[in-house]
Amino acid sequence: MTVLHSAPRWSSNEGVKDALAAALGAMLVKADEEHGEILLTVARDSIEDALRLLRDDHEYQQLMDIAGVDYPQRAERFDVCYCLLSVTKNHRVIVKTSTDEATPVPTVTTLWPNAGWYEREVYDMFGVLFAGNPDLRRILTDYGFQGHPFRKDFPLTGYVELRYSEEDKRVVYEPVQLAQDLRQFDFMSPWEGADYVLPGDEKAVTPPPAPAPVATAPDTKGTASVDKPKTTDSKADTGAGDKANAEAAKPSDGKDSAVDAPDAPKATDDRPAKTDGEGA
Repeated sequence: MTVLHSAPRWSSNEGVKDALAAALGAMLVKADEEHGEILLTVARDSIEDALRLLRDDHEYQQLMDIAGVDYPQRAERFDVCYCLLSVTKNHRVIVKTSTDEATPVPTVTTLWPNAGWYEREVYDMFGVLFAGNPDLRRILTDYGFQGHPFRKDFPLTGYVELRYSEEDKRVVYEPVQLAQDLRQFDFMSPWEGADYVLPGDEKAVTPPPAPAPVATAPDTKGTASVDKPKTTDSKADTGAGDKANAEAAKPSDGKDSAVDAPDAPKATDDRPAKTDGEGA
């Protein structure tokens, strides 16, 4: 059975930014379209009113997520981003506002109950405060956790480590103790590689190839003569010592000087048969 839905399969951003910017009016700080998404920056004190306007008048019914971003170099270092979805128009927008470590952002739990969980997560990870949240406490880290892990100045090792103590029969917190100093690597993309020699790589440097051999003409000691046989009339011709030269100088009588080989043993069949009791 075919199910028809009123929302289009695909929605264009054409005209959306200008329409929403005109509707928000003085509450809007800036409107942009980046990477195919509509991005609306709203004043912090007006965030609840702006989101209510988008929900009630422009059909962005669902709050999909609240995310935090940290820019330590700014005075208001945190951005709080609200991701909205219109199920009737099949369209999304992102609304964001900025704050610092001490100034709270108005809660939007009055608009969407699920915002309580998202605001708790942003508070836990970034330390952003939300005024009016009825249950603003940590949600991912432990109750005794120190600091906020998603801040750019939070150390990679944290401040404390926990373990179970057999003596105390409970989990205890202790300062972080590393077996060696934390090493920071500045490696580039593994596909591109670093523009310097990494420690240890100098051992793998390939030596330069040996020069190619140059072909030279063979030394023939002059022109060879096929009509004149080569003889060993002198010591220099034989390359052997005096004794070998003396033997080579003797005339040959044509007989084989090799020593005769010893006679082969008789066949084993001629041996007498063994009698009973004789050993092998």
